[in-house]
Amino acid sequence: MRQMSILTDVTKCIGCEECVKACKETNKTGEDQPWRWQRKIDDLSATRWTTILPRPDRHYVRKQCRHCLEPACASVCPVGAMHKTPEGPVVYNSKICMGCRYCMMACPYGIPRYTWADAVPYVRKCIMCYDKISSGELEQPACTKACPKEATIYGEREELIRLAHGRIEENPDLYIPKVFGEHEVGGTSVLYLSDIDLGFLGWKEDLGDEPLPMKTWVVLNKVPGIFVGVGVTMFGLYWIIDRRMRLQEEALEKKSASTDAQHDPETGTDKVEAKK
Repeated sequence: MRQMSILTDVTKCIGCEECVKACKETNKTGEDQPWRWQRKIDDLSATRWTTILPRPDRHYVRKQCRHCLEPACASVCPVGAMHKTPEGPVVYNSKICMGCRYCMMACPYGIPRYTWADAVPYVRKCIMCYDKISSGELEQPACTKACPKEATIYGEREELIRLAHGRIEENPDLYIPKVFGEHEVGGTSVLYLSDIDLGFLGWKEDLGDEPLPMKTWVVLNKVPGIFVGVGVTMFGLYWIIDRRMRLQEEALEKKSASTDAQHDPETGTDKVEAKK
């Protein structure tokens, strides 16, 4: 099975956002909303699966899901809603997504977004137009087809890597001698050529080359035990507090009964005083 990928050449991008527009129209993601927690309306969101980040000296860097070869988001999904396809894209099944947001915490590039405006919110992100390409509706992702400068192109991963290294070899003074995404976190299906460092796209500049699923599993396999421990602790606290409340209520009832027994309702005086 051929692994399909996207190669974005930062030196060619003019920041026109035709890729963003094509993505939104093709996937019918809706209007962007200026949520208060968004730094800007052009940040990634549930309605904006790809965006253009302006950088100094007229650099424009396209941001989208990197479609990791060994995706941490898929490895932490407890119901298998997020998964890697043999063709390359990392997709998700919204019908079985339970909205736990583990994928959002696991992604080293901070990509998945949440549909906060929905009554039952789910995760959203770029799926590289996988459904439409699989059905034959599209031959390539809408974003790569819309790019007027071929700054972002679609093709087989190995061919794009060869193309990228060829450009570096032909223009050693133009590019950083590195294909971003070739090796990081085990490799990604979205690759970059650039004349500026792209470390800012990840949650830290150097993510390393080791795939993340094994690291996330080390943490996540402790989650069931933690849940059980927290549950037992909460039940214990409930039992203690409930027992104290019941004992307090019983003591008040006994005290009230004792007071009633000593009070003469006919004379309005306590029986002890009546004897005197």
